[in-house]
Amino acid sequence: MGAEALGTFWLVFGGCGSAVLAAAFPGVGIGLLGVSAAFGLTVLTMAYALGHISGCHLNPAVTLGLVAGGRFSAREAAPYIVAQLVGATAAAGLLYFIASGKAGYAGGLASNGYGELSPGGYSMAAGFAAEVALTFMFLIIILGATDDRAPKGFAPLAIGLGLTLIHLVGIPVTNLSVNPARSTGPSLIEGGVALGQLWLFWVAPVLGAILAGLVYRCVWQKPTE
Repeated sequence: MGAEALGTFWLVFGGCGSAVLAAAFPGVGIGLLGVSAAFGLTVLTMAYALGHISGCHLNPAVTLGLVAGGRFSAREAAPYIVAQLVGATAAAGLLYFIASGKAGYAGGLASNGYGELSPGGYSMAAGFAAEVALTFMFLIIILGATDDRAPKGFAPLAIGLGLTLIHLVGIPVTNLSVNPARSTGPSLIEGGVALGQLWLFWVAPVLGAILAGLVYRCVWQKPTE
């Protein structure tokens, strides 16, 4: 639980922090490519640092997708999810404290949203479809890369690069979640409309993850003796 809390803290602080503090910095703004890379790097670094301790889920949807795929114990899912939410909320709180220390801070913690909160003005239906599809593919990458038939030692690279890719696709639509903890932390700190739209970023990622777990388990899982 400690590893999951710390890892999720780093994911939210590093990923959302890059969007809040660096994406639009005059002359150095990292933009869409930079923020996408930052989220991928947080998972890549934590997978190598903490994967051997907790499996480095850092995401309630990943935890539940692994349960559906037969890779993780259902009775351990709730403690993992609690730890992830604690880490994400702590990171959002620290990020708010830092960001609000600048004169003229206008608010915003890279919260996820649709409609008026969508960076590209996408609808709720479009956001829901994107979150389900991208979480589904993220879990397929995780399940495949961590399969005992896959090349050893490369899973963090595949997972980190996969997260980078899906951010490149999804940031314009919803600011990309695929992770209920990543959405919950900033929404709790920011409140308002972001908190009112939080339901989508639980339902859609969890649905996509569970579907991926079931598909992988039924179609590609290594047969038992």
